[in-house]
Amino acid sequence: MEALSEANCKGRQYHISGIVQGVGFRPFVYRIATAHRLNGDVSNSADGVRIHLFGSPSGLAAFEAALRNSPPPQAKIDQIEISDIPFQRISGFRILTSQDNPADFLPVSPDLAICEACREEILNPAERRFHYPFTNCTDCGPRFSIIEKIPYDRPNTSMKRFRLCQRCAAEYADPLDRRFHAQPVACSECGPQLRFLTTAWMQADGETGLTLICPKNAKNSNQEPDSTNERALAAAAEALKAGHILAVKGIGGFHLACDARNPQALDTLRERKHRSGKPFALMAKSLSVIRKYCRLRKSEAEVLASPSAPVVLLSKRSDCSLPDALAPGQKTLGFMLPYTPLHILLFEALGPEIEVLVMTSANLSEEPIVFGDSEDDLTTLWKLTDSILTHNRPIVTRVDDSVLRIRQDGHPMMIRRARGFAPDPLVLKQEMNEILAVGPELKNTFCLTRGHYAFLSHHIGDMENAETLAAFEKGIEHYQALFRVTPQAIAFDLHPNYLSTSYAKKTAAQKGLRLIGVQHHYAHIAAVLAEHDRFSAQPAIGLAFDGTGYGTDGTIWGGEALLCSAEGFSRAYHLAPFPLPGGDKAVRNPARMALALLYHNGVAWAPSLPPVKALSEKDRNLLRTMLDQGLGCVNTSSMGRLFDAVSALLGIRQEISYEGQAAIELENLVNPNCAEAYHFELSDEQIIWRPVLDEMLWDIRQGCGVPRMSAKFHNALIQLCLEICDRIQQKHTGSRFPVALSGGVWQNQVLLSGVQKKLRAHGWDVLLPRQLPFNDGCIAFGQAMVADAAIRNS
Repeated sequence: MEALSEANCKGRQYHISGIVQGVGFRPFVYRIATAHRLNGDVSNSADGVRIHLFGSPSGLAAFEAALRNSPPPQAKIDQIEISDIPFQRISGFRILTSQDNPADFLPVSPDLAICEACREEILNPAERRFHYPFTNCTDCGPRFSIIEKIPYDRPNTSMKRFRLCQRCAAEYADPLDRRFHAQPVACSECGPQLRFLTTAWMQADGETGLTLICPKNAKNSNQEPDSTNERALAAAAEALKAGHILAVKGIGGFHLACDARNPQALDTLRERKHRSGKPFALMAKSLSVIRKYCRLRKSEAEVLASPSAPVVLLSKRSDCSLPDALAPGQKTLGFMLPYTPLHILLFEALGPEIEVLVMTSANLSEEPIVFGDSEDDLTTLWKLTDSILTHNRPIVTRVDDSVLRIRQDGHPMMIRRARGFAPDPLVLKQEMNEILAVGPELKNTFCLTRGHYAFLSHHIGDMENAETLAAFEKGIEHYQALFRVTPQAIAFDLHPNYLSTSYAKKTAAQKGLRLIGVQHHYAHIAAVLAEHDRFSAQPAIGLAFDGTGYGTDGTIWGGEALLCSAEGFSRAYHLAPFPLPGGDKAVRNPARMALALLYHNGVAWAPSLPPVKALSEKDRNLLRTMLDQGLGCVNTSSMGRLFDAVSALLGIRQEISYEGQAAIELENLVNPNCAEAYHFELSDEQIIWRPVLDEMLWDIRQGCGVPRMSAKFHNALIQLCLEICDRIQQKHTGSRFPVALSGGVWQNQVLLSGVQKKLRAHGWDVLLPRQLPFNDGCIAFGQAMVADAAIRNS
């Protein structure tokens, strides 16, 4: 390129931070710079992308406009720092080798669904990557699941074991190619390969009982590839058509797949996973297939087809022909689209016979998803599956599928934040102290903060066993190394028996770190306020409704109206406490919860009531003894348990097989045309639910229909929330407080929509989670924000 004169040219330096590596940012810079005749260089660093440009003022202005207005589609720019530098007479524009500074850090891109260009490529026989199941480019493919350390370069990923062939190396080195420095780039000659194993039905190999299909070039030689990938896919398709359970290794771990229309396969899968009633996630070949079974709004279709490609909960069509066993008692189905080349090619091999697959996490009950190929991993998989479709691209970090739904107001509601979203950080206005927040027991995530970022982890799961604890500890180590965080404090839940709490106390003692305990529901509300940049000295009302949270008085909270700020919280109102007999046993048996509620109010256990019928005489007598003597009972103010009790009283659900089942089925039966409501009372600081119980029992005796009673209960709660906010505000002069909603109960769409409309109609500013779940997946972020405020105020 022609050298530019010093008289009319300037020099400028740029530092770009955010998700700007692994998303085609440097070739984007190269193309824009050369298009505007700018000389200089660009390089990755451990804290972002650094650019030096020399050229005309008009060229620099055009470059900056493109930088701000049309960056690569998967890039997320958090900050652009620009400074003038002396003009240098250099020729051309160069892409430099990545630079690392151990003190620097930056966000890492989540794993991305296959882009349209790669999709077309794998389905085009004229392309050299035709039917190659690991095709990707700078716009798609694995990222977070394969990275070992930053900067994000191939030697720092699990792809370092695959030596690029000549043609892939040329693409990788060409700034004008869409595979320029796409770290997972590969082809059938040099990249990962499939392997198919089965014990069930194909011809066995020797005495192993296994059929093994693997490549001749498994050691990454450069000989001509054989048809192994095609054969493995064909064998996997035949297994599914035969009604077998197939384990499929994806981006973040193994799925268990089967024909969604095969009742026997569904029964087998439920038996092996010990999952009697919880809905299965589904994968459909296309949006048109999903439309056969569910009502699909434009916003839902857009999320399904987005680079994050989550599971989206959709309303079933009235004529849905899929088996009820996929989601017993549900009005929704959780669908996702094929988000990897492997998924697309598997559906191609299946042909028109199977258009919908169950695609559920491969794990034993309550254990983390299997993601490796070790002997232990395969032993676990063989307990669950008949055949395994795996590959030799190592997964560094296991990541489950994300789950969300589109609320009635059209906005997304995160339910499980994982693949496609994590570890994308929350960007904060204030600079944070370096903190580790270890999260709760259920739906655990942890959070690390540094600079203006809060790195909320992917979904870890329920911390109820050694396997999940090990995944939690390994995840913390990886995040701390990846984002170079050295915590000065650890925030934890107040519950003394949580594994995450034990980890926090042990680690703090070993490393001499400050420990900061954070009450569960305060963390819930702090998370929402901080996400809206409203966590400050100014108070806000927080309605925290969930199943379980350890209170400052040693009881179980869960129906809380709090007045919160960064300086602390007070308990303005709470559900009047009632006994929780047997702890977890009552949680699993709503019938016990209902009888405890009746007992607490002096109401006889009439033989005609559904929960009385559900328990044997022996169980009822034992329960009465526990309640009489207070044995194994702890008081709770849990809104989640109140939902369970109501569900049992109305004869909907007496025993549950997964968390929230009773409340979900109660919501599903609401009559949307019923405007009647039961009535709560407010007394001092308590929400008195006795009137609701009395009115409900009267309706039961009068033979009132369940849909009407369910509606009256939901409507009572909607009115209650307005009354609580009004009462709190009446006690405080000045401008109205904002109202933040958090807790798993708010995943109830009838309740959420009703409260949101009611409060906003009366002038309240209602704050809801946006990037975070309503459930306990947000707790760690809230803990981190409370801990940071405590450090600042100390």
